[in-house]
Amino acid sequence: MPRFPFTAVVGADDLSTALVLTAISPAIGGVLVRGEKGTAKSTIVRGLVGVLPRVDVVAGCRFSCDPADPAPDCPDGPHPIGADAAVTAERRPTRLVELPVGASDDRVTGSMDLAQALGAGRTEFHPGLLAQAHRGLLYVDEVNLLADHLVDLLLDASAMGRNTVERDGMSVTHPARFVLVGTMNPEEGELRPQLLDRFGLSVDVNASRDPDERAEVVRRRLAFDADPDAFSARYAAAEAELGARIVRAQEALDGVDLSAWALRTIARVCAGFDVDGMRADIVIARAARAHAAWCERDRVTREDIRIAARFALSHRRRRGPFDPPGLDEELLDRLLDEEPEPPTDPECPDDPQPPSGGSDDDPNGEPGDGDDAPDNDDDGPPPAGSQQPPASSDRATESSSDSVDPQHDSPSDAEESSQEQPSSEQRTGAAAAVGTASAGTPYRPRRFEVRGVGRGEAGRRSAAETTRGRVIGVSPTTTGRVHVTATITSAASRRTAGTRGRLDIAAHDVRHARLRGRESNLVLFCVDASGSMAARKRMDEVKTAVLSLLLDAYERRDKVGLVAFNGADAHVLLAPTSSVDRAAAALTQLPHGGRTPLAEGLTLAASTLERERRRDPRRRALVVVVTDGRATSGPDALACAQRTASAWPGLGVDTVVVDCESGRFRMRLAADLAHRMGATHVPLENVSASGLVDAVAAARAPHGKAA
Repeated sequence: MPRFPFTAVVGADDLSTALVLTAISPAIGGVLVRGEKGTAKSTIVRGLVGVLPRVDVVAGCRFSCDPADPAPDCPDGPHPIGADAAVTAERRPTRLVELPVGASDDRVTGSMDLAQALGAGRTEFHPGLLAQAHRGLLYVDEVNLLADHLVDLLLDASAMGRNTVERDGMSVTHPARFVLVGTMNPEEGELRPQLLDRFGLSVDVNASRDPDERAEVVRRRLAFDADPDAFSARYAAAEAELGARIVRAQEALDGVDLSAWALRTIARVCAGFDVDGMRADIVIARAARAHAAWCERDRVTREDIRIAARFALSHRRRRGPFDPPGLDEELLDRLLDEEPEPPTDPECPDDPQPPSGGSDDDPNGEPGDGDDAPDNDDDGPPPAGSQQPPASSDRATESSSDSVDPQHDSPSDAEESSQEQPSSEQRTGAAAAVGTASAGTPYRPRRFEVRGVGRGEAGRRSAAETTRGRVIGVSPTTTGRVHVTATITSAASRRTAGTRGRLDIAAHDVRHARLRGRESNLVLFCVDASGSMAARKRMDEVKTAVLSLLLDAYERRDKVGLVAFNGADAHVLLAPTSSVDRAAAALTQLPHGGRTPLAEGLTLAASTLERERRRDPRRRALVVVVTDGRATSGPDALACAQRTASAWPGLGVDTVVVDCESGRFRMRLAADLAHRMGATHVPLENVSASGLVDAVAAARAPHGKAA
């Protein structure tokens, strides 16, 4: 199937530069491409293979050894060297190996060849995707959805250039040097900062807002779809020129001088951005040398360091899960200019994307990408904070402007509500947002999990039979890792006494291991944002608690959703998603005020759960209802909420009610709500793990003594 030419992609200068740099120096550690859907992420990565040089490999070697320098420990070796090597060599295009999100450890790293082990009685290694990608390109689409341990494994192999497999009685090491490229849509969830740091470079891509550029994207896409071969032929010269330039840069790389001035500048930049560890310094040094070689210079200049730093630092600035990536380019320029640069060479000749072959005079136009339209801005990553959620508005004087239903207020509430009469809008139950509370610093919350044993996607919250964990038994019907001992035992049990010779193993003898580990869940937050919450000055504490639980969900790889209710109705602020930072942004902007439509909030949460259950029936849910238990919107609001709560156990969903009631006189409405729902009742102050410990200590303390 024809691939869209690399040089035909429109407006992807930063991305193409980063990919070329890693092709010149794979030791950089790969590229992470972040961007919204339809921005040519996948298309340009697949097109890169077309400009990479062909490679010489030892004929028949499953690990693509270089005939001029074969790996001494290659499992298919030893290979002949010298005059005999030419006889066994063959030349092939650079490989593009795609790693699917659902790949297993064995498929990635390699494993025992069961056909040889069970059929011929020989222990033989079956290469995985890392072996196939050696001296080529390994591409992971939606890398943020890949299991964390697999991402770590890929990045380790990419950095070390080797893959070691220790399992099933085997110990195998083979070379695994490849250009690693991962693409992701941040809306579907972020990578953990620890994993972000392992990628050498990172590029943000965004769709162009220039009408002319967008029109050119469409023209090129249509021309490619109409005649892929003719379209590719028009770019053949540009592709060949770019490929030759990459080869020249690879050959010149070792001769590029990294001066003492350049090293000091790199160190000053990384220290100025307060980057953890030394990986950023090393990556910038390698990328700057690659860029200098690309620009046909024999030493690293300020511009080389600047370009390398832009790609190497933006994702390393993200230390917490809710911190957006980004880079302050003004600070970068100040740090670069602190020490004058020695006399420099001429500027870099051309961009990595020659414009030849795609002029506007072509009557057919020359298309960009279709599904992944290649139309990102030329200006590189957005400035720091461009993806940050808007800051919360100033907090209003909550106690004097919140609506509270006098029928359900405690005496102390009545005193607060008497300071200001509710408006006519509040009397009718309409939403009356009076302020936006800000969350405090997140803390480590209690661990909540779904009861029983599930069968969902591997994660870190609730007990489940998953693809990872300890072996708890065998099964002839499940898929996954083969249990060799149980398989042999099953085959041996069919042999008659005294039979000798090779053991015959049939398909129905195969047994798979059952693994007990943990799964990820859907954590659906149902948050009371009414005036009664704000009247107690509790909304900032509520947001801090929910933010802490969101952080916990992020670490446990859960999906999250957010339902809020106030005024006269409830709203889904965020449909279930893997993007926890989007939930945090929605929470930050959540206003409070108005009456409390508790029944409507629970009803909307139930319907959201039902929709998600149809989409993903294996993922179990945990509902966290954050409320003081009051219901003040509509006629007979409290009785309606109680009826809804009494029907809740029929959903079969584990639920936690976080009780936000405070004050000396408490109505215990949230506790009654939890009882009716069959939920766990947790006071707000006990959401924190340390708060729970303090509460237990106080309960155990002798009378008359402080806890």
